[in-house]
Amino acid sequence: MTIDGQCTIDTVLAAFDAHLRRTRGTCPDARRSYTNFTRAFLESVPGEYVQDLGRISAPDVIRFVFAKTAQYRPCTVKLIGTALRSFFRFLRMAGCRSDRLEDAVPTVPHRRHASLPRYLGEREFARLMASLDVSSPRALRDKVILLCLARLGLRASEVARLQLEDIDWRAGTVHVRTRKTGRGAVLPLPGDLGRALVAYLRCGRPATQARQVFVLHHMRVGEPANRQVVGDAVRRALRHAGISAPIRGANLLRHSLASALLRHGATLKDIADLFGHRSLDTTTIYAKVDLAALREVALPWPEVKP
Repeated sequence: MTIDGQCTIDTVLAAFDAHLRRTRGTCPDARRSYTNFTRAFLESVPGEYVQDLGRISAPDVIRFVFAKTAQYRPCTVKLIGTALRSFFRFLRMAGCRSDRLEDAVPTVPHRRHASLPRYLGEREFARLMASLDVSSPRALRDKVILLCLARLGLRASEVARLQLEDIDWRAGTVHVRTRKTGRGAVLPLPGDLGRALVAYLRCGRPATQARQVFVLHHMRVGEPANRQVVGDAVRRALRHAGISAPIRGANLLRHSLASALLRHGATLKDIADLFGHRSLDTTTIYAKVDLAALREVALPWPEVKP
């Protein structure tokens, strides 16, 4: 898409989204976040047409980012900064600017590894899995959703986007089409997940033209489920099991799986490959829960002989 002097902000953002999708391979959820934050920034400075983008100054950027520090958590403000840097690089590539305005985006301190990941211990995890309800069609669906999170470590959005064609029954695999890294993955289909999936498809899933595996069961029956439905399934299961968890969304089971794999000898590279992490830095937070391995690191100080 060409950007010229008469393009509106909507047109510029559409071109930015296309750039993220085609050039960067950014997943839909990340693209949505980037364009939403960029829109908020553009609407905070005067001017509707793209020629005004050339007059945006470093103080405009700094003022916007620091205003957001009072509104959002540090992790969100950090994401805003990442979105703006990506947008300014795109503008330079599109010929709208020749400077490096991305260097003006303030760095927001966010010590993401300062606290332990929130997860279920082995006993709580086993208790949750043993308590899964299968008494209704929605319960059958929720069980499969939880097993996708707990056995494959999928993100909520990845679960919601699974399609019937993504299940290869002969090969025993699950195809994850798009991950946060922009690349897909083929994962093994565990036996308990496969059996629960068959039960849901045969006895629980409403008749629908949708190709998504998981669909709605009450209002708008048969329409594709979204990531909110995935999170709600986890919250219902925790409530049914009577478990008070540190967090109550889909990431709880993803973190629990990573911690369990680490305890049973998996490497950080194994976990990064399974979870679709772009960098091992994202995975290193789980090393802090492997207390046994950390104790081995803390070897006694050798005696100093005179």
